[in-house]
Amino acid sequence: MLTVEKLTVSVKGRIILNSLDLHIRRGETAVLFGPNGSGKTSLLKTLFGFPGYSIQGGRMWFMGKDITGLPVDERARMGMGMAYQRPPSVRGVKLGDLINICSSETDSARILERLNLKAFEERELNLGFSGGEIKRSELAQLLSNRPRFVMLDEPDSGVDLVSIHLVGEVIRDLLEKDIPQAHRDRAGLIISHTGHILDYVQADRGYLLFNGRIRCSGEPADLLEDIRILGYEGCARCQK
Repeated sequence: MLTVEKLTVSVKGRIILNSLDLHIRRGETAVLFGPNGSGKTSLLKTLFGFPGYSIQGGRMWFMGKDITGLPVDERARMGMGMAYQRPPSVRGVKLGDLINICSSETDSARILERLNLKAFEERELNLGFSGGEIKRSELAQLLSNRPRFVMLDEPDSGVDLVSIHLVGEVIRDLLEKDIPQAHRDRAGLIISHTGHILDYVQADRGYLLFNGRIRCSGEPADLLEDIRILGYEGCARCQK
């Protein structure tokens, strides 16, 4: 579903990603670990076509089509979606109105109820929301669009124990985790610092991003345990 080859990206003249390779198959969920400043969020924003992320080399393909030069809206129409770690607040746009625009009227009510956001229907988007409320708002927007490729930037950060269970259930639904991988039409890439989301969403492959490159990969729980024992730099040197 997603192929990234030799991707080099700069922001304001500074190289952030350096000759990065990544391959994610249909039905697969990948989790990305790495220290702050390693380029994790930059990778997601580059995949989604954010301006300001200048591609210096390499290519990206989504479902067999070269998306390297496509704008954000075309990538979204193709089936890519992203939930931000720190999304903006938008004055004048009500959460309920946004969900209505993106989905049918019946679906919008069901989506808000499922994510315990019915009381936020008339609230301006993310304005004054807590960390957990923002995560649920982002997931409500993804549920309304049902993207083929789901990118999640630290869905487990700033979320309490009650909300993380709900967040995990919705992500499982988005990624079709309750059906065999061979029959899934969706795939996902999740950034996580703590790995808490893995208690609710089983990832198929883990990757360590260090200094702008994928340094190693493996079974997610094993890779996370290695990071806890050896640290990011130790894992990067091991290069399994």
